[in-house]
Amino acid sequence: MDSPVPPAPPRITLKDLARELGVSTASISNAFNRPDQLSPKLRERILSEARRLGYSGPDAKARSLRTGRSRIIAVVLAETLTYSLNDAVASELLAGIAEVLDAHGHTLLLLSGRQHVSQVPGAANMADGYIIYGLMPSPTMLEGLPVQRPMISVDFDIAGHPKVHVDNAPACHAIATHALADPPRRPGIINLRLTETACNGPVTADHTLLGADQTITRSRLSGFHRALEEHGFDPATVPMWNIEENTFEVCAPVIEAILDAPDDERPDLLLCMSDRIALTVVTLAEQRDLRVPEDLRITGFDGIAEGQYRAPRLTTVRQDSAEKGRIAARMILGLSPREDRLLGTELIIGQSCP
Repeated sequence: MDSPVPPAPPRITLKDLARELGVSTASISNAFNRPDQLSPKLRERILSEARRLGYSGPDAKARSLRTGRSRIIAVVLAETLTYSLNDAVASELLAGIAEVLDAHGHTLLLLSGRQHVSQVPGAANMADGYIIYGLMPSPTMLEGLPVQRPMISVDFDIAGHPKVHVDNAPACHAIATHALADPPRRPGIINLRLTETACNGPVTADHTLLGADQTITRSRLSGFHRALEEHGFDPATVPMWNIEENTFEVCAPVIEAILDAPDDERPDLLLCMSDRIALTVVTLAEQRDLRVPEDLRITGFDGIAEGQYRAPRLTTVRQDSAEKGRIAARMILGLSPREDRLLGTELIIGQSCP
């Protein structure tokens, strides 16, 4: 005969823990949700005793029903979670957001814009606010979010909501102006997800480009084009390619075709819309014994660490992605005004295009 299963020990409540420690229930709640309201010593005492007694913290759903706030901030990412956490720019942005949320006792919920709306966890509807990052593959998820909650977009425009951008067009004008000061014979541009329909290869007259209100890369292209015009090039005659995903695996086939063109057709300057694209060009050019910058000059955009640690060091535009995240987080928490913000960038002259 099986032994009876012993009953589970009673679940300790917030009031039980407060009584055990001789502190108020507000102090217990603050230890978990508003650490800035307590001394470090008191907070550590509360958390230590909570661990010993098996108390995991105030129930988020109950708190949400009681106060109307969950202390959850959702970040909706344009890409998959795996891609975003491995991408240097996206991970810096998330680190900046998390820094602010941690300091003010909020939880970060990550969502992918590539999820079907049916896959979105129920906690998404409990969030106190939403930070939307990057060009969404479909508006379906955004349309399903509660309209009464604050929403901030980063590197993306949503009508009626504040946005956080860097100065994409002026930054690309500046880096292209630098590159064109030594006139190339055959400049080319490698875009990042700039066509309305999927295109991983040459951009032709049959392709329609996304507008500046849909993607920041259109603003980057306008900066390149303005510099080309100022240096006597007709932008319509400068060849362009489009990359669908900012990864080596997706970039490589497009770039291999560019570099394998005959010598008299291959570009001698490539203006790239991301450092990942530019680094892929450098790697594949080296494999073909093309000298950088003697045979091919290359520029990037983002200023990721990898581009500055390897040789040749990238000429690029550095954007402070972590600060973009901090600004968006402060805005969503109401710690700073919810208004459009435009951040400056820094031109970095490296060896890939001296």
